[in-house]
Amino acid sequence: MSEEDELMSEVEEQEQKRRSEENNGGGILDYIMSLESIPSKLPPHLELLRTRTDTIQYSGAYAALGVDNSLRLDNFCQNFKVEVKELTDDNMVFDMIGIDPALANAFRRILIAEVPTMAIERVYIANNTSIIQDEVLAHRLGLVPINADPRLFEYPDNAGDDKNEKNTIVFKLHVRCQKGQPRITVKSDELKWLPNGSELIAEDSKPNAGSKPKTFTSFSCSQDSLPEFSSNLLGPKYLDIILAKLGPGQEIELEVHAVKGVGKTHAKWSPVATAWYRMLPEVVLLEDVEDDLAVELKNKCAVKVFDIEDIGKGRRRARVANPRACTLCRECIRGGKEWEDRVSLRRVKDHFIFTVESTGALPPEVLFTEAVKILEEKCERVITELS
Repeated sequence: MSEEDELMSEVEEQEQKRRSEENNGGGILDYIMSLESIPSKLPPHLELLRTRTDTIQYSGAYAALGVDNSLRLDNFCQNFKVEVKELTDDNMVFDMIGIDPALANAFRRILIAEVPTMAIERVYIANNTSIIQDEVLAHRLGLVPINADPRLFEYPDNAGDDKNEKNTIVFKLHVRCQKGQPRITVKSDELKWLPNGSELIAEDSKPNAGSKPKTFTSFSCSQDSLPEFSSNLLGPKYLDIILAKLGPGQEIELEVHAVKGVGKTHAKWSPVATAWYRMLPEVVLLEDVEDDLAVELKNKCAVKVFDIEDIGKGRRRARVANPRACTLCRECIRGGKEWEDRVSLRRVKDHFIFTVESTGALPPEVLFTEAVKILEEKCERVITELS
């Protein structure tokens, strides 16, 4: 056989070997693809551990069982929901279900520190002969909630030093206790709105003949002429807040300017008196608790989580009537291991009970929607920076 024939034979052998490997590889791939899907659901005891008590956040914690423990957008969109349980003018209680603790805490922090409101920032005191020092009086005035929608105003920094009708609300207070009269209480209802701006003459103003003296604001128009304020007068949210007490002959005369700000700058701009959450309690009876034990269990709980039902023939059995009221004080499982075997206390780690108490500047449901918008803006900013 010639060298040329030997070379052609080697080439043919290599080609046949390559085809054989491809066929085997294809067969292996076909075999893998034909396998049934790996179960994507945890056994009941592990699912209970993951959703109730486990704090493992690692996405591959259950990879050996074919379960992805990471936060996925499709799962979030499918499971997330908000249920309002209680709503009044100043309070709202709602459930956030299917959310990560980090996001729940983000909403809480935004509600406290980043939703803007209007609050008194500058206090110009013309006369104060009361026993309250100027600094203390100014601090008390700053904490008075202002009934004004901050979405209708601009931040003062946007206009520099210009204090105009779009970024400043002006109030005046002038109260005097006449001599020979009993002591009087100065309340927040004495703050009177000045829609035309400041009436105090600025100290550095040099009056000219025939010209209007310069004040601390420069309004181009009256605020009550604007359509957004014509039907909603601006003023303190609560009119009975005590500011000071005056004795005979004492007097307070001042002017205050309210501007837009956020709670992380100062607490007076925080729109909520409190915003907090807790995980949903889950109380489970592991066995039937009957007769005298049922009465004992009911009496153990101070918040009335348990109740007693009649099961016939003069027998009674305990049941979980109000698990949301549970404070996890563990009083029901005290008294020995036998009670721990009867009652199980858990918390659902992706179900949060939120309580929002507004200071009055905005309704609580509006505060929550504003917090959602702020979080959305933060996410868009991050995406923009990364792209």
